[in-house]
Amino acid sequence: MTRQPLLTGLRTLALALMAGALAPAFLPAAHAQAPQAPQAAVPLEVADLSAWLDGRVPYALKSGDIAGAVISVVKDGKVLLQKGYGYADVAAKKPMDPATTMVRPGSTSKLFTWTAVMQLVQQGKLDLDRDVNDYLDFKIEQPHGKPVTLRDLMNHRAGFEEGLKDLLAYDPQRAPTTERYLKDHPRPQLFTPGTVPGYSNYGVALAGYIVQRVSGEPFERYVERHLFQPLGMLHTSMEQPLPEKFRPFAAQGYRTASDKTPSPFELVVTAPAGSGSSTAADMARFMLAHLQQGRLDGFEMLDAATTARMHSPTQKDALPGYGVMAHGFFSAQQNGHWVIGHGGDTVVFHTELDLLPKEGVGIFFTFNSRGKDGAVYGARKELFDGFMDRYFPGPAVIDPPALPTAAADAQRIAGRYQTSRRVENGFLSALYLMNQTVITANPDGTINAPDGPLGGEAKFREVAPQRWRKLGSTQELALVDVDGVPTVIDSENPVSVLQQASVLRSAPLTLTVLGLSCVVLLGSLLAWPLGALLRRADRAASGASAEQRRLRRWQRIAAAVAVVYLGAWIVWIVPVLSTELGNYSTAMDGVVRTLQVGGLAAIAAMLAGLWAAWRLLRLDASRLAKLWAVLMALALVGVVWVAAIGQLLSWNLNY
Repeated sequence: MTRQPLLTGLRTLALALMAGALAPAFLPAAHAQAPQAPQAAVPLEVADLSAWLDGRVPYALKSGDIAGAVISVVKDGKVLLQKGYGYADVAAKKPMDPATTMVRPGSTSKLFTWTAVMQLVQQGKLDLDRDVNDYLDFKIEQPHGKPVTLRDLMNHRAGFEEGLKDLLAYDPQRAPTTERYLKDHPRPQLFTPGTVPGYSNYGVALAGYIVQRVSGEPFERYVERHLFQPLGMLHTSMEQPLPEKFRPFAAQGYRTASDKTPSPFELVVTAPAGSGSSTAADMARFMLAHLQQGRLDGFEMLDAATTARMHSPTQKDALPGYGVMAHGFFSAQQNGHWVIGHGGDTVVFHTELDLLPKEGVGIFFTFNSRGKDGAVYGARKELFDGFMDRYFPGPAVIDPPALPTAAADAQRIAGRYQTSRRVENGFLSALYLMNQTVITANPDGTINAPDGPLGGEAKFREVAPQRWRKLGSTQELALVDVDGVPTVIDSENPVSVLQQASVLRSAPLTLTVLGLSCVVLLGSLLAWPLGALLRRADRAASGASAEQRRLRRWQRIAAAVAVVYLGAWIVWIVPVLSTELGNYSTAMDGVVRTLQVGGLAAIAAMLAGLWAAWRLLRLDASRLAKLWAVLMALALVGVVWVAAIGQLLSWNLNY
């Protein structure tokens, strides 16, 4: 089963950058099956489930330095269990209460938006295959000559590139409305709509705005009046900040429990994509409505036909056995059971919601901390996998024999890849450029590929032409051609693919050029004062002519400009690595523009370095001086090349 939470991509990118190797930059949490012997299912009953959770969750909280968790499980039209663990407020030692503690489900809130869309589809007010421009008061451009539809938005196939600016805020006075965000931050289209998947919060926010436009009600009021109130979800809201009546119930969110300092309330600017606050009890009611053909306690959220349609795949081109989108739900097989669901992350809250429609079972849980070293991502995965393996186990996984073509085909898939969920038109492009997914071929014909967002590598064996299966698992990778670009599809990820990177966008090339350039430039700057001190100690002159000394001075000034330029960009980008996303807002456009203008200084420094090298080569200078001048010039060219290909020289403020 696959999920794509709100900020998992940024978290994975940050870990990858710090580790020095990029896993698929926005690969959702994988739920691959570990090797196992056939086992009988344990009956899903409250006593066993409660004891099982009590044996796992407290340990996960303590070992992961996570403050608390809430969980609810429904079965056969009833709430089977609701429990809280740990603290909603560490300092006050306020316990997590599944009935009243309001947590932030993050991208799981998207299911509210998609349910609202399907309500309006049911009423004939929306058409999933109509150009979204027909519903908007601004225009989504069509650079590829094809309109974006609501179906594209539901499938995350509108072609939009990722965006970070104004995505998250903490000050309500500085957070734009969804309408303002959509109009001021249009996302460039990397792909033709309906073709390449790329998870998009912008796209979901667009759908929520369409709900607002078509219904004539503010989005937050619509979901309150047509979902939360009639479903009896009395502690659920999409408003930000929370209304005063809800604030006493809000759980604090933490980086780690031991920090004890909670994060400020996170304002998700793409509100329909992740602004929700709810309780485990309320989410149980939402699950029950979806599991009971859209009905709960006499309220018809959706009619039976529309509910069945919403749970059915919206993608018709998926490979057999590969996960797909189902009108906003992720839909896949786990342990041989059909599961639909959606995960969600803010910076500090981390959530799962999964439904087994044929079994009438649903599970929801949220942790309110990232935990030590991002421990929550492993805890979340292990909790759901453990739940499935205990109560809905599958058959033993048997690795099939390799194909005779395995060794040759392994060479075909081996290479460097970039995720389809990326930034190409802003300065964040540099992060994606320098960190790419690597797939390697082994002598025995297997391949190694990154093993999900938790890091590490997994071994895959070719089991069908151009299809590789993870050993001891049912997860597969497939190599296909999309518009002439070798593309890797993950069976557990319907919302992004890996595209082979071009030579010019090769991470080793970029990092080598950047690294060597920095070594030369920093070496020159360090040698400047050191040489002067040595000459002073020896009371000796350098022996260089006045023009040579002047040219060297220009070289060092150019080196200083280039180093300061790179250093300033690094200081600006570093907060991304710790998901300090509130810094990146319209209010900081002046900083970005200053850095972009600094690119002109870097170009001037490059020209000065080239001129100095050209002059020194024509003077009676030493061979060493001439060689160093050439290296300095090349290093300055390298800085500008990296800045250009990484979009640091771009004038784009829409990143």
